Amino acid sequence: MEYAVSYAGRQHVEQLQPLDSAKVLRQKLDETAEAKALLQQGASVPVPSLEGMEMILSLLGTGYVFTEQDFSHLHQFLVSCAQLSKYMASKAEAAPRVSSYATTMYTLSRLKTEIEQCIRHGQVVDTASKDLLKTRKRIVVFEERLKRQLDTLMNKYRSILQENMISMRNGRYVLPIKKEHRRQVAGSVLDESASGQTVYMEPAEIGAVQFELSALRAEEAREVTKVLMQLSAVAEQFSQELHVNVDTVGMYDFLFAKAKYALALGAVNVELNEQGRIDVKEARHPLMGRQMVPLDVQIGQSFQTLVITGPNTGGKTLTLKTVGLLTAMVQSGLLVPVKEGSQFAIFQSIAVDIGDGQSIEHALSTFSAHIRNVIEILQVTDHSTLVLIDEMASGTDPGEGVALSIAILEELHKRGATVIATTHFNEIKNFASATAGFQNARMEFDEETLQPLYRLRIGEAGHSYAFLIAMKLGIPRAMIERSREINQHGFAGAQAGMAAQVEQAGGEDFVRRVEEKEEESETGRGQGFLVGALLDQIGSAEQVVAVESEWAGSEGRSESGEWLGGTERLDSGERHGDGERSSSEKRSDTTARSASTELARQESQADSPAPGGRKRFAIGDCVFVSSLGRTGIVCTVEDGKGNVGVLIQNQKFKINQKRLTLQIEGKELYPDDYDMDIVFETKENRKKRKLMGRKHVDGLSIETKREE
Repeated sequence: MEYAVSYAGRQHVEQLQPLDSAKVLRQKLDETAEAKALLQQGASVPVPSLEGMEMILSLLGTGYVFTEQDFSHLHQFLVSCAQLSKYMASKAEAAPRVSSYATTMYTLSRLKTEIEQCIRHGQVVDTASKDLLKTRKRIVVFEERLKRQLDTLMNKYRSILQENMISMRNGRYVLPIKKEHRRQVAGSVLDESASGQTVYMEPAEIGAVQFELSALRAEEAREVTKVLMQLSAVAEQFSQELHVNVDTVGMYDFLFAKAKYALALGAVNVELNEQGRIDVKEARHPLMGRQMVPLDVQIGQSFQTLVITGPNTGGKTLTLKTVGLLTAMVQSGLLVPVKEGSQFAIFQSIAVDIGDGQSIEHALSTFSAHIRNVIEILQVTDHSTLVLIDEMASGTDPGEGVALSIAILEELHKRGATVIATTHFNEIKNFASATAGFQNARMEFDEETLQPLYRLRIGEAGHSYAFLIAMKLGIPRAMIERSREINQHGFAGAQAGMAAQVEQAGGEDFVRRVEEKEEESETGRGQGFLVGALLDQIGSAEQVVAVESEWAGSEGRSESGEWLGGTERLDSGERHGDGERSSSEKRSDTTARSASTELARQESQADSPAPGGRKRFAIGDCVFVSSLGRTGIVCTVEDGKGNVGVLIQNQKFKINQKRLTLQIEGKELYPDDYDMDIVFETKENRKKRKLMGRKHVDGLSIETKREE
């Protein structure tokens, strides 16, 4: 807009829209290239500014009488049109397309001559009409007579004048008389000063002359109006020619504005095709200028869909915007900042989904905004559509988002559209590498300096470099290493790796490491080395607030009767009578034996097949709880309702077997004779249980937490 100098040129800029005709676009681009070449040669094109012409054209044919200033603007426009026509005629050989517009302009010599005969320096000349000439001569005579009379009066009343000067009030000459002497002057008081000390009087001697002079000036104004009316009538006769000239000047202004813009961008002409091929070299975004790393993009020959990956802030979105904007500029007849020989396709439509369209006002989330855009894209997409989609599969569940994104890409490809999309998901990259008509590309990244290189490499899938960027921004190294481990092996695999290390220890060394782990535990909980390692991998995740499980039995009691809904007392310490001590000892022995018997019963029950022929979970199995996203150890076998006891972070839960996935069998984790109490019981309770097995201790009890 800033490069256009006339209102008509700015209108062309505002109305600029992409075209889809190859022939018209070729002409527009070549014209702009010719205009740019003229400017590069140092030429100063005399494009009229069209000052005042917008109002003149709007009033032509309405009967409006134009003023002397209007005719001055019109005369300047006609002179400039003649200069422009002469200049373009001299450039017919160097710029045949550009100079051809000047052949449509009119010289309008008659109108120009009429204005010159009647208007000069913004005033109607005396010779514009005989009556006007006669009237102005009489005005000159009366003005001379009035001047002589005023000089005489100034000498006569010099002693009573407030100032030795002649003033004018309401178009009439007056003398500044001191207020106390006003009666000495015969005449009329037309005004007085703000202080009241001076009165401005028109002496009676000049009253008649001034009246006659006023009448002559009114006659002059009438004659001037007649001249202007005659000129306005002549101008209306050339209304059509004036409109054509203004339109032509506006086109030249617009054309050279595009050329100036091309020079500012360092833009060049490009090749066109209608087969959907884009092959741009060293492209730059117009707003980035020369500070942008040049971009090379090819699409539309062996593949129609390009999937771009790479790090955040690596230039993926800028690549989409550059390709889309340059394509729109080319189809608008603008030269673009690329290397000579670059090629652009002509599309019927350009469909874009870039940015986060979430809106509180319109109740749109990030995902729903993307989907709304995709729906609109699908409504217009065909074989002649350029589709640009940023951050596919974002804003929703990654698995579902990836599946939906792949389905969208397949549909766009089926319709023959040219598609460029960006993503961070490996599944989409893998799909692009394995599907005909698709191709991967990546934005290059320097892993040593952790700086993006902003270069697009087609044929290779990229990485997000999230770990490196996060480390650069200050995330602790330990968290980065943990993230790498989860990324390589998965959440369950990372824990399985810990378990495998335990299995390799074997036998006595395994037991020794368990004991060492128990001694090091700050809480004194004897969950064992393996469980500690596994639960350490879970880390300080948020507290589980809901578990999809069912209570077995009433009041939290399972069928085995081992897990009670409260605190279970394993002795009768409340009774202090000496006669009951032996029965308490018996009860302690019975309790210790019942625990071992129950554990053996559960192990034998685990060997029997479950309903439907599936294998039951055994005590010690490492399982993954899908509803919690956690890993735990089976502590009680499946009951009649299909619920299994699972130890997760020192808490025991009843979880239906449908929500469990076996990761490592218990027999692969523990020796055959391994005491599972080490895993499920605290060190303190195990010591108490051993002591109860040997003798009775007054007040000694074992507490177990109810299952959740």
